[in-house]
Amino acid sequence: MDASVEFVRHLLQTVVNIHVSVPRAHPSARILGTERMGSGIIIDAAGLILTVNYVVMGAQTVEVGFMKGRRVKAEIVGQDFETGIAVIRVKRQGLIPAPLAPPAVELERGQPVVSVASTGPQERRVVGGVITYLGEFEAYWEYLLDRGIVSSAQNPGFGGGALYSMTGALLGVLYLNLNEIARGSLAIPVDCYREHESELLRFGRVTSRPRRAWLGVFVHAIEEGVVVAGIVPEGPGDRGGLQEGDIIVSLEAHEVCSRKDLYQSLWRHEPGERLTLEVLRDSKTRRVEITTGDRAEFFKQP
Repeated sequence: MDASVEFVRHLLQTVVNIHVSVPRAHPSARILGTERMGSGIIIDAAGLILTVNYVVMGAQTVEVGFMKGRRVKAEIVGQDFETGIAVIRVKRQGLIPAPLAPPAVELERGQPVVSVASTGPQERRVVGGVITYLGEFEAYWEYLLDRGIVSSAQNPGFGGGALYSMTGALLGVLYLNLNEIARGSLAIPVDCYREHESELLRFGRVTSRPRRAWLGVFVHAIEEGVVVAGIVPEGPGDRGGLQEGDIIVSLEAHEVCSRKDLYQSLWRHEPGERLTLEVLRDSKTRRVEITTGDRAEFFKQP
């Protein structure tokens, strides 16, 4: 990585450590645990911090640690369950914020980048790399990002760290490593925050986007369709009778050939609608009726 010591030192000051405690009764605790560590990015000198939602989801307490060892309590300001970002706030002044990249900044494959994340309350790590992919990214937890940033710079610490350009502009929030696909990481573009900043800060959520129906399943694409690999306990799919191993072949009579097909068909509907799925189970086609849910409501703060 060709970066000066002073440049890196400045970037380190913009990234914080996050420690979260979640009640055992919260539905996310079964999947993500009750004690979580994350990273966050200071985006405002008055205490706003950008991170990823899976770190703070269901949090009863949130603590932020700074480079000099100071720890302060934080509050959750906004959560976007669709893109996966969250905003928290600490009561501090004079913090060093990360400068956000210009709106719709032109990124290119091969462009050098720097990843910064926390590995402990007072520890930060930096990794260099290049952008390897720009475009649509889908994942098994009912997740589809219109424009993800994949780079060869692996996330060097806990989720919620920063992806920077070599000019020090914040390009995205480090979401997860992609070791199963290639050595690299996925970042959520900072535009996902910028476009909905006022809504997140005012209402705590994105209000301009239509609410999306949610099944509460983890799915993988196979040749026959989309297979249910996991189910959120007590979620809509679980309550409606979906089972692990079911192959979803249609939703509301529309054929499901891929994971994207399933998501796009599902998101034409709102939470609370009763939908009919055709599934292949034990070599037989069955109809399953599910009253869809609202992911944000299901995982709301205690």
